[in-house]
Formats: sequence, structure tokens, C-alpha cells
Amino acid sequence: MSNVLEQAQVAADRKNWPQLVQCLQQLSIEGQRPYSQPQLTTDEPIEQAQETDNLKQVVSLAIKVLEWGDFQDRWDVAKILPNLGTSAIAPLIAVLEDEDADTEQRWFAARILGEFDRPEVIQALAELVKNPDEELSQIAAETLANLGPTAIDCLTTLLLQEDLRQFATSALAQIRRSETIAPLLTVVKDPQAAVRTAAIEALSSFHDPRIPPVLVEALTDPATAVRKEAARSLGLRSYLDGELDLVKLLKPLLWDIRLEVCSSAAIAIGRLKTDAAAAALVELLRSATTPVALQIEAIRALGWMETAAALDNLQQVLITRFSEINSTVCQEIVIVLGRVETPELKAKAAEILIDLLAGDRPTVQLVEIKKSLAVGLGKLGNPRALDALIQMLADPDNSVRLHSTAALKQLSADGAKQQLESLVKQDNLEPELKQGITIALQEWQEN
Repeated sequence: MSNVLEQAQVAADRKNWPQLVQCLQQLSIEGQRPYSQPQLTTDEPIEQAQETDNLKQVVSLAIKVLEWGDFQDRWDVAKILPNLGTSAIAPLIAVLEDEDADTEQRWFAARILGEFDRPEVIQALAELVKNPDEELSQIAAETLANLGPTAIDCLTTLLLQEDLRQFATSALAQIRRSETIAPLLTVVKDPQAAVRTAAIEALSSFHDPRIPPVLVEALTDPATAVRKEAARSLGLRSYLDGELDLVKLLKPLLWDIRLEVCSSAAIAIGRLKTDAAAAALVELLRSATTPVALQIEAIRALGWMETAAALDNLQQVLITRFSEINSTVCQEIVIVLGRVETPELKAKAAEILIDLLAGDRPTVQLVEIKKSLAVGLGKLGNPRALDALIQMLADPDNSVRLHSTAALKQLSADGAKQQLESLVKQDNLEPELKQGITIALQEWQEN
């Protein structure tokens, strides 16, 4: 073995990492045993010491490959390092915790450490879960999950220590296994808001009868992050609406003192897709005290519902509050209506937009809103919008005309073109419209 180790050391000195890997592999193939921890006895102290030194040298050389080799070298040595026994753990943890090391190097270290089911490994991986580098955080979480019950038991024990509770909760939150439910439930009322938030977020991933009551109680938590997370989670459980009346539970959060909680509640209510949910969102939308940002969230939530009630309510807002609503809010309603995809609702959405365009209200004359109207009518594909889009070709703004032309192509390319060609020949056509049609036909021809 000493001869091969000497060759390995020479390869390392020359930074020939592929050759070094071959030497390490050769040691195993030749039946040598540098990859196991020596069993010390009192009979052969010199041989024992030599074996220990050899093992340390092999570990050191393998770590060098991990630090300096390319991806293939690291991949190959990753198959060797787990066989080196517990002697490899400390050096691997050192690589894992080295913030100056490159991401790939630390990623491999985390992956290899997953072969060692030991407390110090679990703690090091759990610490890495908090790393801002998503790739490192993910491999650490996946490795912990693969370790399974042992990692969960270790982290559960750490929950008992106040100074480590947030760290342990965050780590458990990354292990998406049902075995984490019980320990996480023990900290949902922890004095630390960060601990409660992490626990609620993690529990929201599971469908377990113990969790909904916890989420309902968390809606009134003093911490903003906890209320926000509880609202989000309940919004993903629409199947509980009949049992818990989720709209009634979530509606108070639409008026929360924190805007992010209000937004989370609006999104959650929108996911329920019921008439009661639509009514709650419209009540928020109609309030004169609702901030513009929250009005937009309510509009988007109504749009995601894609129900007849949601569209009717958006139409009523346009009719009854048009003179009051912000132009940005008006544009958002137009955008949402233009994105309707449910076949039986497309005609209704197109009708609302066509009526809005025909209403000749001052806000509709804004360029951005007219462009959004054109885009929406094009996507909805309703033939009734043909005349309205043709009239928009007379708009003085070039971008509006271009959007109208694009929408006409989406509606019915051949039919729209034929109608434009017929109209442009009429002598009594308004000059602005005739010019707009001429430009549209030229653009059509060029493309």
C-alpha cells in the first residue's frame, strides 16, 4: 500500500487529480484496507500507528481532490470518501462550513456527509439549510430528509434548547416528512415569532387533521408573519370551506393593520372561488379607504376565480365607481378581464370590455388603458369586438393603433383584413380612421 500511497502523494503534489483518484481507487481494488478505521490493539502498536497515519493521509488526499478537482474528479472521489469511515467526517464538515469554498465543492461535501448518520453531521447540515445560496440549502435539506428519523429525532431534541429552537425549527421545516408534524406542533405557540412562523409554514405542507385548528388560531397571532402564513395556508385548503366557513375566518384579515396580511388574505379568499368569496373581495374593492395596492390584489384574486359572480362584481365596480377609481385600478380590471380563459365566460368578459370602450369615459382615453383593452379583446377572440377594434385604428397614438392591429389579427386575420380593405374604399370614411386603416393594411402586408 505504501507504494501506491507514494504515487498518490506525487499525483497530489503535481495537482494531477484524475491520477490521484485512480490511485485511491487502486488501493481499494488491490484489496488494501485504508478505507476502514483501524482496530487498535496493544499487540502491534507500530503497525497500528502506521495504519492510522495511512488512513489520515488517504483522507487528506481525497479531500484535496474534493477541493481542487473538476466535477468528474469530485464525482469519482465522492464514491470513495464514504468508505473512509468516521475519519472523513471532520474534514468534510470543514469543507461544508468553508464560506470561501466554491458552491460545487460544498455541495459535494453535503452529499457525501449524507452517508454518515451521526449527530455532528446532522447539525452541520441543518446549519447549512439556512444558507442564502439556494443550491446549498436545497442539498442540505434533501440530505437531511434522506437521513430520515435520525435527523428528525436529533432536531427534535434541539427544540428543547431555547437558543437553538429557531435553528432546529427551520431545519425541521425543510424535511417535508410527516414525522416532523408532531415536533413542529410543539412550537406553534413558542414565544419567538420566528419559530412560530417557521412551524406554521412547514405544517402548511401537510394534510393532517391536527393542523387546521392550529392555522385557524394563528390567524389572530400578534406576529404579522404568522397571520400572513396562516391565511396563505388556509387558502390552499378550499376543501375545508364547508366545514370551517373559510371566508368568514379570513375576511377580518382583509382589514388587517398590515398590508401584507391583507394581500395574503385576499389571495387566499380568491382561491376559494365561491360567491361568498367574491362578495368579500368586492366589499374590499369598493371601500374608499382601501389602498390602491390592495385594490389591485383584490382585482387579481377575483380574476383568478374566473366565475360568473367574480366577473359580474368587476363589472359592477366599473359601472358604479368608475369616476372614483384610480386609473391604475381601472387598467388592472381591464387586464384581468382580458385574461379570462374559461370558455363560457369569455363572451361575458369581452362584452364588459366592449361596453367600457364604448362608454367614452375620460379614463378610457388614457393610452395605457386603450392598449390594455386592445390586448384583452384580442386574447378573448370575440368577433363582436371587431368593430370596436377597427374604430381604435383612428386613435392619434401610434402604439394604440399597433395594438389594435395585432388584436384584429388575433380575432380573425382574413375576415378582419377583408373588412378593412372594404372600409378603406369608402369615400365618406373619417380621415383619421381611413389613415389608420391604411397604416394597418400596410403593416399587415409587410408581415
